[in-house]
Amino acid sequence: MKTYQALKVQKSLRDEKKSNLRKYSELIVGSDSIWDLIKYELIISFISWLPGAIGLLLRSKFYPLIMGQVGKNVIFGRNMTLRHPKKIRIGNNVMIDDNTMLDAKGFNNKGITLGDGVFIGRNCILYCKDGDIYLEENTNIGHNCTLFSSNTITIHNDTLISAYCYILSGGEYDYQNAEIKMIDQDGCTSVGSLEIGSNCWIGAKVIVTDGACIGDNSVIGAGAVVIKPIPPRSLALGIPAKVIRKTVKN
Repeated sequence: MKTYQALKVQKSLRDEKKSNLRKYSELIVGSDSIWDLIKYELIISFISWLPGAIGLLLRSKFYPLIMGQVGKNVIFGRNMTLRHPKKIRIGNNVMIDDNTMLDAKGFNNKGITLGDGVFIGRNCILYCKDGDIYLEENTNIGHNCTLFSSNTITIHNDTLISAYCYILSGGEYDYQNAEIKMIDQDGCTSVGSLEIGSNCWIGAKVIVTDGACIGDNSVIGAGAVVIKPIPPRSLALGIPAKVIRKTVKN
């Protein structure tokens, strides 16, 4: 059964009982604490854009003060966008390139978790809408990728996601019911969580849609659109993606 409600973020912004400052703090920082807001604004305003080694050093020292967890030897690039940073947890030896967005926004979610050795290329967007994103150890996300979750995305260890991929979990709307406007649906309907197995290679500009899980040791050819689950050890190509052979000989 599908249920509908006004889009939570838009609804909260229309709340006349809250000041604009409180709305901003809840939307961006994920907290109504004035101290959390001050820390966030000072660190982002004065450190996020700094170039060179001094910028890398200062971000490594100060970003952990506003985030949920940060391991050792983490590299933060320039001009990162952080939303609800207390719901962002990062392991050891992680590298996040310039101009990335980590948006863990949500009312009931756990947010974004990056395991040890994860690499995220520049201009990537990891965006939660009351969902969760888990990247396990040594996952590599190429530049200009978007991961959107209103359910759960899990990318298992040692998997390579090439540039310009779009990976979606949730975000479904009911277009068959004209009585409910699209804008008044929460967009969180989902057929299930999305998992990409370990040791996979997802080619450039691949789209993986809601619930289309990919098994371990699989390869998805560039430009494919995955709308159904792909078994382990499969090579899949095309629109929609179809398995053409196994990747590992018996």
